[in-house]
Amino acid sequence: MGRNVLVTGAAGQLGGRLLRFLRRDAGVARLIGVDSRAPVSPVPDTEFVRIDLNGPTVVSVLVERAVDTVVHLDLREEAGAPGGRTSAREANVLGTMRLLGACQRVPGVRRLVVRSSTRIYGGSAREPAVFDEDSPPRAPGGEGFARDVAEVEEYVRGFARRRPDVSVTVLRFAHLLGPGSDAPLAAYFRLPVLPTVWGYDPRLQLLHEDDALEVLGRASGEPGLDEGAFTVFNVAGDGVVTLSQAARRLGRPTVPLMSPLAPWFGSTLRAMGVAGVSAERFRSLLAGRVVRTARLRAAMGGPLPHSTALTIADFGAVHGPGLLPPDTLSQAFDRFQEALRRG
Repeated sequence: MGRNVLVTGAAGQLGGRLLRFLRRDAGVARLIGVDSRAPVSPVPDTEFVRIDLNGPTVVSVLVERAVDTVVHLDLREEAGAPGGRTSAREANVLGTMRLLGACQRVPGVRRLVVRSSTRIYGGSAREPAVFDEDSPPRAPGGEGFARDVAEVEEYVRGFARRRPDVSVTVLRFAHLLGPGSDAPLAAYFRLPVLPTVWGYDPRLQLLHEDDALEVLGRASGEPGLDEGAFTVFNVAGDGVVTLSQAARRLGRPTVPLMSPLAPWFGSTLRAMGVAGVSAERFRSLLAGRVVRTARLRAAMGGPLPHSTALTIADFGAVHGPGLLPPDTLSQAFDRFQEALRRG
């Protein structure tokens, strides 16, 4: 008998890729994807159920499919139309509450994996340089997604206390990036010119989309990554780059904006349908954040295959050299130096 795994957010790119990844796992007997949207490309040999997590049908899906493992990916990082921030908050916080309530009522659930974010640590320049899993949430009260994940984790902790028989794993993902990623930072880096905030050069620690799948697959399997009834992991590649370094490596010129204007500029472009730019995006790219991953290294048996630098290189190899190709700039600089030497 294998595991019966339910994945929320199955219509999204990460959810769809995880379903395909788990489909190759011989330990999975039944695979169910749920989402309020229909998937663009259905996954073969996988059952899809179109439901809203805020609805009453989640319990029946868990019971009728004899689900024992739940992987919760259905969190919206940025507020997009329709509904804006209010709709995103309802999906993130209330949807998670309803899912946890359903899991609590179903005795057959034995493992819960929840995707969270390192943005729970905030992004202020006054915060510590490096965070570990024991650092308290530092997201300001009105900081959108960061506030959502802080509340989501509180509800997950409460669930773990009420159901100590369930192995609960929380994965705090760094910024996702990769050749095919549709994550907000990927949309930002695909822009021909990158708007930045004047006076800030945030530190970036990235997570390759392929490594995210490996970690999710391991966390939802047997014996899993958990070290008890409730375990939190920071999930990120090794190494750190600044935003200016990433822009140069991708060949993207930057346009700095004065700090008071950045949120207005981001909201305006977002309203015009420009992906990758929003007021929340600018807030998350002020000071940046760096996390320790020693706990994940110990559980996985070593670092993730893709470092932050390699993740950027992998993304750049697919999405082109940008308007200022690094090789062209280097050659121009070499020619300039040679001209200076010759007088």
